[in-house]
Amino acid sequence: MADSTSGLRISAVINTLNEERRLPFALRSVKSWVDEIIVVDMHSTDATREIAESFGARVFLHEPLGYADPARAFALEHATGDWILVLDADELIPLPLSERLLEVARRDEADVVVIPWLNYLLGAPLRGTGWGPTQDRHERFFRRGSVAAQPAIHAFLAIQPGARVLELPYAEGLAVVHFNYLDVHHFLDKLNRYTDIEAERVQASRKAGSVPRALVRAGREFVSRFVRFQGFRDGWRGFYLSALMATYRVAVAAKVRERQVNGDRHAVEAAYEAEAEKVLAAYSQSASGHQPSLHQTPQAGLAAHRRAE
Repeated sequence: MADSTSGLRISAVINTLNEERRLPFALRSVKSWVDEIIVVDMHSTDATREIAESFGARVFLHEPLGYADPARAFALEHATGDWILVLDADELIPLPLSERLLEVARRDEADVVVIPWLNYLLGAPLRGTGWGPTQDRHERFFRRGSVAAQPAIHAFLAIQPGARVLELPYAEGLAVVHFNYLDVHHFLDKLNRYTDIEAERVQASRKAGSVPRALVRAGREFVSRFVRFQGFRDGWRGFYLSALMATYRVAVAAKVRERQVNGDRHAVEAAYEAEAEKVLAAYSQSASGHQPSLHQTPQAGLAAHRRAE
């Protein structure tokens, strides 16, 4: 547990959905130095909740929405610590980082700590591509009240005015270890969910989309990740991940445009059904109603219709 002589309590909040395999690693990385573990579970169907409870966590349920940020905001409401650590089930805190965070809290060095992230993607840790530990940083350890939850995907915590911010430099052991996308299939699954959500928000803002704009955004995304953020240092992973993130931009633009023109999937389905009825109407409008048998050739069937007329 955290050092009781400091008089400060630390809460770790973790959101979960079917994380029985990875959750124990996250819990083991915080159990010895935090005072409270809050797990907000989105109705897992595996042993996630039982595992959380076995570590002494307080478990709350939240409806699944396809992304974690609302569950995180809900978790913050239940945390009672003076300091709060926000963690995902696929992340863990190395020992040196835990010691540094406790030191910040005890010495009152800041109100918000911005922590480097060491991301594993497609089977290896990345050094660039926007996911490198000197590039990917998050304000996940903070004094209660110094940040506020907001609805933006992947940027759900907003630092409050006047909060003292400490950015930790990256060094070995001083970054959150994040076991991110396992493979391209995993990446594309999440891409589809996140682009749905982002397209809904863009559409709600009534921003118009265009093909040229989509191409420009996709091009900038690729160049930014592969060149500016040195994705080339990550070899084939850097190239393909840069291209996939460019695809993300195209997918958002395409989903916004199709909703503006076609409506939702149900509207398109209804339009297809109407077109099918138009095609099939010719059968009921036929004067004889005779349809060619399986043994007739198309030409013979046509001749029969002409004689009937």
